[in-house]
Amino acid sequence: MRSEAAQHADFSGIRYAQCWEDADILVEALNVTPGKSVVSIGSAGENTFSLVSCAPKKVYVLDLSPAQLACVDFRKGAYARLDYEQFLALLGIKASAHRLDLYQKIRTTLAPETVAFWDERTQWIERGIVHAGKFERYFELFRTRVLPLVHRQKTIDALLQERDKPAREQFYERKWNTLRWRLMFQIFFSRFVMGRFGRDPSFFRYVEGSVASEISKRVRRALTDGEPSRNPYLHWILKGEFGAVLPHALREQQFAAIKQNVHAVELRLQSLEDFLEQSESKSLDAFNLSDIFEYMSEQETHRLFHLLLASSRQGARIAYWNMMAPRSAPNQLAPQVQHMEALSRALFARDKAFFYRDFRVEEVTV
Repeated sequence: MRSEAAQHADFSGIRYAQCWEDADILVEALNVTPGKSVVSIGSAGENTFSLVSCAPKKVYVLDLSPAQLACVDFRKGAYARLDYEQFLALLGIKASAHRLDLYQKIRTTLAPETVAFWDERTQWIERGIVHAGKFERYFELFRTRVLPLVHRQKTIDALLQERDKPAREQFYERKWNTLRWRLMFQIFFSRFVMGRFGRDPSFFRYVEGSVASEISKRVRRALTDGEPSRNPYLHWILKGEFGAVLPHALREQQFAAIKQNVHAVELRLQSLEDFLEQSESKSLDAFNLSDIFEYMSEQETHRLFHLLLASSRQGARIAYWNMMAPRSAPNQLAPQVQHMEALSRALFARDKAFFYRDFRVEEVTV
């Protein structure tokens, strides 16, 4: 079965050098327990390894992009061979002048195609691979060239200070939401600019209305309802580093569990559709589908859900984000797939990756 995404999106380079989805809510949503079989969209790998920390029997990592799988395999080798401080240094989370030496320590564990990929891109290894994606360079452009025209560094630092909600709302209205900010936002986060410098233009194939206006509302929510001082994604966008606020898979308390179970990861250069068609009936327990449905029509979404249902054990959970295009399981599958409305809402309210319109968790009931 041919993937609709493969027909429209460009998968030739590193689009995401980090996962821009909150694994804290993903881990809780999927409730993976030891011995389970998991399917995870690759992206850059962090969310996959967050699920690995739950000790599943197998994690099948799927992506249509060899570059993204090279990012996942790189992290797999780093977890397997390095200690925690070396791991953070090699990825580029912490400063280091020895990344190429650390790369040599993991190189023999990597697939030949991964080695070939990174041997040709040692400049990204030297800088830290978390900076290597198109999406990360888009935010670097924003942080270094655009944001300084709108706010001084003092104001940016002040935004990331801890406050209660009334104080956050006051700061946003009085200090942050200036005319320059609003004008800049409509341009830099427009469909055209984001499609050219950030996400693939095909991402907007099923999007209606103003992309910038919708994202602006979500940013306001993140800066007022959420706590910016504890948000790793905001820290990276505004500062180019996480500091002490790390995403789930990069925290020291997860490292030992991931290292112990990293052998469970199996990489597949394959569409989700093809993988499901080849899977045994009722053999899978959990699915991290990222925002895969953004690239799909409603018809293709419904077709994929039929495949998911055929390969899922009773009680299997499916988790995914919608950013601009609303997608969900078709109504005709309602007796077989239950949308976990209360859990989805509760988790979305805590979602630190504020770009999305909703987070959906569905459970197979038969």
